[in-house]
Amino acid sequence: MKPRSITRAVLFAVFACAFSCSASFAKTIFVDDDKADCPSAVFSKIQDAVNAASPGDVIRVCKGVYVEQVSIHIPLTIAAENGAVLMPSNMQANTTSLFDAAPLAVALLVSDASDVTIHGLIVDGSNNGISECAPNLFGIAFQNASGTVRRATVRNFKLPANLNGCQSGSGIFVESGGGQLSSVSLESNSVHDFQKNGITADEVGTTVVIRANTVTGLGATTGAAQNGIQVGFGAAGSIRNNTVTNNLWSPCTAVATCTAVATNILITQSDSVTITGNTVSVNQVGIFVDGNSANVFNNETSASSVFDGIRLEGSQNFARANSVVNAAEAGIYVDGNNNVVRNNTITDATVGILKTSASSGTLIQGNSIFDSIVTVQDPPVNSLSALIKPVR
Repeated sequence: MKPRSITRAVLFAVFACAFSCSASFAKTIFVDDDKADCPSAVFSKIQDAVNAASPGDVIRVCKGVYVEQVSIHIPLTIAAENGAVLMPSNMQANTTSLFDAAPLAVALLVSDASDVTIHGLIVDGSNNGISECAPNLFGIAFQNASGTVRRATVRNFKLPANLNGCQSGSGIFVESGGGQLSSVSLESNSVHDFQKNGITADEVGTTVVIRANTVTGLGATTGAAQNGIQVGFGAAGSIRNNTVTNNLWSPCTAVATCTAVATNILITQSDSVTITGNTVSVNQVGIFVDGNSANVFNNETSASSVFDGIRLEGSQNFARANSVVNAAEAGIYVDGNNNVVRNNTITDATVGILKTSASSGTLIQGNSIFDSIVTVQDPPVNSLSALIKPVR
């Protein structure tokens, strides 16, 4: 018995070291563009530090402007000091879409890696230099990769004014393909001055937690119809406690003639997404669910031009305990079967709740509707799913 006990103890020590000893060898690598803030830094470029890193290392990015595109393929942490800015110039395609192989130009690309953390970095697309609609422009992208982006600022990912109609220029993008998985947490980031989408999560295999971010569109624009946050095409996850504003496509001025809509939060062809605690304003549709079994609760929407504060196109969706203020068409629009609209407060909408006549099994109960000429109406179906403009 004693030799067996000794053997087990040795084996336990070996396995314990396999999990802990490797962590003890993780190192911190300093990067400084001009060696002014961190004179002992070995590297002046982030990519050089990434190339020299081992799994689990921390790359400390000191204050400065880093004119480069960065690609990460191993587990590591990018920890940026105040004033550290990744600002590539003359950006080139450095990956392709996992959906259709279209070229993508990404400032900070994470691919085929897990446990990658980006913290506190400013990613700025002001000098992207792209002069055509392709390649599609992104700030940060995770492809078949997992990790966290926290306290980052992603800004100015847009094309020249003459290309403002291109469906390009987005802040943060998470995508899966080929049967692989991506699980990414996006927390407390600022995303603004983008051309197309603020935050996008697409495709089966993608799971996201999008929490406590501030996403600000360009306001009234004649170019690409913007979406603040999008989860689509089989992606899953939750959208919680974000502030999303100013996504408004100005040519859309009337229900009968509108050819595209801008949204603050868009769920398209994805099911069972949770949308809770968000504050959204200035849009054509505040929260648009084109899917099933979404849970939309405790959100605040306001200033929805032409269309609705909350729009549900699908079945078995729940809209409850939301506050909707100032919606041009309806506070809440429902098209589909077995949806639940309960305990919402709607103020200043042309119609409080529009439930299409083709819908069945819808429960409308306990809602408080103020300053609306019509409380509930059953119009014919008028789907907007063909007018949304998602990123894919």
